[in-house]
Amino acid sequence: MSQLPSAIFLMGPTASGKTASAIELVSSGLPVELISVDSALVFRDMDVGTAKPTPEELARAPHHLIDIISPEASYSAARFRDDALALMADITARGKVPVLVGGTMLYFNTLQHGMHDLPQADAALRLQLEADAAAHGWPAMHARLAQLDPITAARLEPGDSQRIGRALEVCMLSGQPMSTLLAAPAAAPLPYRLLKLGLVPSDRSVLHARINQRFSQMLDDGLLDEVSDLRRHYQLSLELPSMRCVGYRQAWEYLDGLFDLQTLEDKGTAATRQLAKRQLTWLRGMDDVTPLDCVDQRVVAEVARAVKSWL
Repeated sequence: MSQLPSAIFLMGPTASGKTASAIELVSSGLPVELISVDSALVFRDMDVGTAKPTPEELARAPHHLIDIISPEASYSAARFRDDALALMADITARGKVPVLVGGTMLYFNTLQHGMHDLPQADAALRLQLEADAAAHGWPAMHARLAQLDPITAARLEPGDSQRIGRALEVCMLSGQPMSTLLAAPAAAPLPYRLLKLGLVPSDRSVLHARINQRFSQMLDDGLLDEVSDLRRHYQLSLELPSMRCVGYRQAWEYLDGLFDLQTLEDKGTAATRQLAKRQLTWLRGMDDVTPLDCVDQRVVAEVARAVKSWL
C-alpha cells in the first residue's frame, strides 16, 4: 500500500460541513485538489437547491465535476468512476493529492471497489415495467421487488421509480437478485492509498436542525425562482434525475399548486432528513472510515489536522 499514490475521501451527510472542510484544506496550503462526489452538483443552473459552493468559494477552492451536464441529461456511477479516475491520475501526476468530497455514497463505493457485472439496460423490458407501474403504481412494483429481492427492496422507498425499475430489470434479466450480484467482488479496485474521513453527527437532532434551517434558507435564497427558471429554459420532467434531487421535486409540485408553502417546507425538510439517514447508513457500512463529529464546531480544524498528519 505504501507504494500507491495517496487519495482522500471526505464523506458525510448533507449539512455536515463537507464543503467548508474541503475549502479549508485548500486554503491552508496543503498540496490537494478537490473532486466533487455529488450526483446533484453535476447539473448546471441548479445552484440554490443543491447548496452548490458559491462562485467565491469555487474561486478559492476549485472543484472538479461541478456544472458539467445539462439538467436534461443523466450521469451514472460508471461515468463518475471514469471521470474521477482520469482526474485523479492527472492530479497525482502534478504532485498533488486528490480529495474527493461529497455525499453520494454510491459514487464513493463504485470508485473504491469498481463496477459490478450487472446486465445492461433493456429498452423493451423497461417499457414493460413502466407500463405495469402506470397500471398498478410504483408501490405495487416495490412489493413485487420485495418478493424477488427483499434485501434491495428494504433499502428503497416505495416511490423510488428509477431504482425499483432498475432492480426489477436486473432480477428479470439475470435471474438473480441485484443484492446477490452486488455482494460479489467487483473488478478493478481503486489503486490508491486511502484516507477515508466521515463527518458524522454525535447528536442527530443537531444535524436535523441544520437541515431545517438550510432548507428554509434555500427558500429565502430563491429556490422557487430557480425551479421556475429551469422549467422555462429546459425540457424537464419529474422523471429526470435532476428533478428527482431533494427539494426540486417538492418545489416543482408546489409550483403546480399541489400544496401550500408550509407543506413545501415540511416535505422538503423531511426528504432531506431521509437523504441524510441513507447517507449515514452507507457510511456505517463502509470499512476503514475515520469518524469526525460534524456537530463539533472544531470539525473543520479536525479535518485539516487529520489530513496533515496523514500526508
